[in-house]
Amino acid sequence: MTQTHFGFQKVEEAEKASKVAEVFHSVANKYDLMNDLMSFGLHRIWKIATIAHANVQKGQRVLDIAGGTGDLALSFKRKVGEAGEVWLSDINSSMLNVGRDRLIDKGVILPCIQLDAENIPFPKNHFDLVTVSFGLRNMTHKEKALKEMCRVTKPGGKTMVLEFSKPVDALKPIYDFYSFKVLPWLGQQIANDAQSYQYLAESIRMHPDQEELKKMMLEIGFDQVDVVRMSGGIVALHIGYKF
Repeated sequence: MTQTHFGFQKVEEAEKASKVAEVFHSVANKYDLMNDLMSFGLHRIWKIATIAHANVQKGQRVLDIAGGTGDLALSFKRKVGEAGEVWLSDINSSMLNVGRDRLIDKGVILPCIQLDAENIPFPKNHFDLVTVSFGLRNMTHKEKALKEMCRVTKPGGKTMVLEFSKPVDALKPIYDFYSFKVLPWLGQQIANDAQSYQYLAESIRMHPDQEELKKMMLEIGFDQVDVVRMSGGIVALHIGYKF
């Protein structure tokens, strides 16, 4: 059987999805709090930048993949208005339930769907914008997922991937110490789960760097890919255009 990475471990491909699911079932209820603590609130700035680059318009259709607790989907819905359509999706039922409930608490009801990004159940050329925020690195077959995102993106539309990436050399020692020492400790103190946050730190290291991911997106069918590096390369936004 074919093996793949689960953090620094090697696991059978068929096992990875269930292992990732265990991680996110565990962290779902503390996800936003942990994001604020882990990133010192920077994840909100990264997402604001993503929304600005998306530049969605009234009446457009948006699919938010691995949408988690729904913060991007909520912002996009405010942009597209009543005539537009925003789908919140996630492969993990716990994350999707948290996102749906938080949207309802804010008085917003969006269509929510549990889906695997490697098999998106929408027709081709359906969405003006497809986004995935901090979710691509957890997918077993990244190329397949990106190809599906490209397929459902309309000509003239775009797919945006916001993900942790490779920081500049000057930041690496501090970043490594924080990732492998502080992050699991925070996970244990706040979410009572050091192991899941150890995996999250490891999964970032196994994810393609900015240029490798750009090349991957071009090879699977995007016509142009722009890369926006943030916070010294700790995070990168890849924007794939379909002409």
